[in-house]
Amino acid sequence: MLKNTMVVTALAAVLMAAAPAMAQAPAGETVLVQAGRLLDRPGQAPRGPSTLVIRDGVVVEVREGFVGTDAVAGARVIDLRDRFVLPGLIDSHVHLVSDRAGQEGLLAEFTDSLPARAYEAAENARKTLMAGFTTVRNLGDGGGVTLALRDAVARGAVPGPRIVDAGASISTTSGHMDGRLGLNDELREHTAHDNVCDDVASCREAVRIQIGRGADVIKIATTGGVNSRIGAGLGAQMFEDEARALIETAHLYGKKVAVHAHGADGIDMALRLGADSIEHGTIFDDETVGLFRRSGAYYVPTLSTVNGYRERLAANPNAYPPEVLPKILWRISITGQSLQRAVPAGVKIAFGTDAGVSKHGRNADEFELMVANGMTPATAIQAATVNAADLLGLADQVGSLEPGKRADLIAVDGDPLTDVTVLTDVDFVMRGGQVFKSE
Repeated sequence: MLKNTMVVTALAAVLMAAAPAMAQAPAGETVLVQAGRLLDRPGQAPRGPSTLVIRDGVVVEVREGFVGTDAVAGARVIDLRDRFVLPGLIDSHVHLVSDRAGQEGLLAEFTDSLPARAYEAAENARKTLMAGFTTVRNLGDGGGVTLALRDAVARGAVPGPRIVDAGASISTTSGHMDGRLGLNDELREHTAHDNVCDDVASCREAVRIQIGRGADVIKIATTGGVNSRIGAGLGAQMFEDEARALIETAHLYGKKVAVHAHGADGIDMALRLGADSIEHGTIFDDETVGLFRRSGAYYVPTLSTVNGYRERLAANPNAYPPEVLPKILWRISITGQSLQRAVPAGVKIAFGTDAGVSKHGRNADEFELMVANGMTPATAIQAATVNAADLLGLADQVGSLEPGKRADLIAVDGDPLTDVTVLTDVDFVMRGGQVFKSE
């Protein structure tokens, strides 16, 4: 562990030296962003011609019409008068380290060095930011790469989205997060597994290990996983006392809990025990909807996984091992049905893609799938802004462009409230008042 930490720290220093210069406003400078249309508060109607007044990376005022230097002396003007401006998007479920999967992903675990994975994560973070996603929640990385990347981005060393990181995801032995699955006995013996637990005491310890590493949020798996190299299905694979120990310990330390769960039995158990979000949530039963509404937990559908599966299988029919492929075909066939039940029931929904299973930089593809399965463009955008900000515990900082919030914003050509697919082509990206993309 010490060696890995030293490698990642050294890599972060290299990345800082190599980071490209971005258009960062000098301290105290006022920036005026003129917007042709402005969705400053998703969930409400957009404004017409407007101007965001930004100082020190924070929105200080929203004015009607196009305000220029004649009204604010010494200000710098960014002209987006022919664009639709909205808050920077938030992806609540990504895996920045890689977007390789199946047999290719397994092989990479043994052929790629930790520094190589760190550079790949940095490139995936850059792609994500350029796609208009200014904040992400990274839900799983065993090597500490994204914990270091989170800090490097925060101090301006590398371009990337603001990162809320879970450290290593937790499951039971032979559960979805057990990295020894699919390995021979010799390799199993030497593969780290301090993120698995099998009783109350070890589950409490597993959470504390991630908190000690600096995790912002805790990710657990109460059910099997589609990509797990084990033919044990997608139902519950954790006893209730184990799940309770994980969730209670995380909450004791003030950390929210994201729960990977496909089967209704594992979803319902997690909701009864106080989970803050359910990731994937492929099967709902009648109890599930009621538990969501009573608990106030968020549902993160991650519909984009099917895009990654289809693309890899089209390129290589043997991309996944025999114990995984049937689960993938099932997931493709059923994806979206839970969202169709959740929307009319009033379940709270936050945007998340599982990028890494799908491709990084194409996070906005999720919007079209959300709309196809019952959401409107307006509610899908709300899920990727104010809802996701609330889920991540950042509602006081991001998700809208109100005074006092961070100046995270994007601009597109077209009206995303009419055609949500315009969000797949973002022209302008600002995070914290710093311009990272301008076309």
